[in-house]
Amino acid sequence: MENQSQLFVPDEVVMSKIYLIRGQKVMLDADLAELYGTETKKLKQQVNRNLERFPGHYMFELTKEENEILRSQLVTLKRGEHSKYLPYVFTEHGILMLSNVLKSQRAIAVSIQIIDIFVKLRETLAGQTDIWLEIERIKTAITKQDGKIDLLFKYLDELMQHHYKPKPRKRIGYKPDHD
Repeated sequence: MENQSQLFVPDEVVMSKIYLIRGQKVMLDADLAELYGTETKKLKQQVNRNLERFPGHYMFELTKEENEILRSQLVTLKRGEHSKYLPYVFTEHGILMLSNVLKSQRAIAVSIQIIDIFVKLRETLAGQTDIWLEIERIKTAITKQDGKIDLLFKYLDELMQHHYKPKPRKRIGYKPDHD
């Protein structure tokens, strides 16, 4: 049995392995295998033996295009160095299910840590959503005020044109007025 110090993975390491793909926060099979202390091949075998536990919103396989985009973003991945198969990615629920399939102490401990990180991310984003909604409300109010101010200046311009006509001024100087 592994001791607790061997199970600890810094949160920053886990967070750096979370990606946004198809609008979902997910983790790659290879990253999870590394965190769980197993091989990607073994992780995928266990998943394939238990596919009924992994519906599409728990886990999905990347397309070739998605994989190429991801590879181009991750400088550490070099062509030919990793699996010839397209990677699986797991959502928060898929990661929880992985701990049931892999059953090692490390997999259970790391899965709990990952789920806790997903919860923290969700809470952080919820807080930011409130801030963004408030900013949008302020922008809307300012936009409405801008329209009112523009209308006020338009009315002032019209008043100036219709009601303020300069009186002819008496000339001062040496020239006669009848020119």
